[in-house]
Amino acid sequence: MVEEIRKPVKEGQRLISIDALRGFDMFWIIGGDALAIRLLSLSDWKYAGRLKEQFEHVAWEGFRFYDLIFPLFLFLLGCVIPFSLEKFHGNPTQAVGRVLKRTGMLLLLALLYNDVLQFQFSTMRYAGVLQRLAICYGVCSLLYLFVPLRGRILAAVAILLGYWAMMVWIPVPGGVAGDLSPAGNLSGYIDRTYLPGRILKDYYGFGDNEGILSTIPAIVTGLLGVFAGEWLRSQRGPAEKCFGMAAAGVVLLVVGTIWGQFFPVIKNLWTSSFVLVAGGYSLLLLSLFYAVLDWMQWRWWAWFWVVIGSNAILIYMIREVIDFTKISKYFLGGIASWSGPWQGVVIQAGSLAAMWLLLYWLYRRKIFLRA
Repeated sequence: MVEEIRKPVKEGQRLISIDALRGFDMFWIIGGDALAIRLLSLSDWKYAGRLKEQFEHVAWEGFRFYDLIFPLFLFLLGCVIPFSLEKFHGNPTQAVGRVLKRTGMLLLLALLYNDVLQFQFSTMRYAGVLQRLAICYGVCSLLYLFVPLRGRILAAVAILLGYWAMMVWIPVPGGVAGDLSPAGNLSGYIDRTYLPGRILKDYYGFGDNEGILSTIPAIVTGLLGVFAGEWLRSQRGPAEKCFGMAAAGVVLLVVGTIWGQFFPVIKNLWTSSFVLVAGGYSLLLLSLFYAVLDWMQWRWWAWFWVVIGSNAILIYMIREVIDFTKISKYFLGGIASWSGPWQGVVIQAGSLAAMWLLLYWLYRRKIFLRA
């Protein structure tokens, strides 16, 4: 398997950097964050507390490392669209069929993840991560297929400006225009009024952080990934591709930070400034992974991440079915009991190891969930 990763990338082949970066991203979702927090909690390093905060979402306004995890995944979903739809060039009917099929599959998985089989429809959460991925994938794919590059760029700009205008100029009933507080913002009001099911307190309580209105600017996050995918598929040299993405990332960070002074960076609302800041960091990370893995081809270290990234949706789903913490305690409970304050670290590391070994077994047998 290591030998396969080291092979040069052929024309039309998926880039190792994309799968590895997706795996790096998913690692934090499936428990890497909890492991980091446990390790930092045991550390006497004077900066451990501040670093620990980076593995938790900011309460409302601002940006931390953990706030990048979901937009990075959505960005990478958009990034593979030019690669996955390449083989349907000249056959739009088949391409649209594939897009609709994949969108429908993601929506089905989303409902399963949200316990639709329990038939508690009045209290079920209808929004969510997979729902947003499905919608953004479908819209971005159709835009890629039928709208030229300039039109897609204009659409992205129009969406970001239009969302900004709606959020700062349209007041909610009984409220004032421009109120971006958790209780007073327009996006939360629309969720409370029109989103079926329940609004969970864990998702800021006054609206859903993957709700109706905030999904619109999330489409631009996917489109930024599409632009990056097209750039990587171009005939440019690897150095130009790498530095081009890095330069674009810096520009987005600067513009997003400046815009954030007027339209704050708020992940729960997926504000336009948040789109640009998250997109900037995503481009910088992709340029780094591309430079190391696909340009310089230093791939020996990527194996761990590629195994996770190749089946990211599957491991996201299967955690709801298999209790990996229980598996870890079964095999490592004795060692953990002798570990003193490191007991939680041992169990969490064992849970991650169990997930990775399952993914490795599937990878070796070329079993992938291509939703």
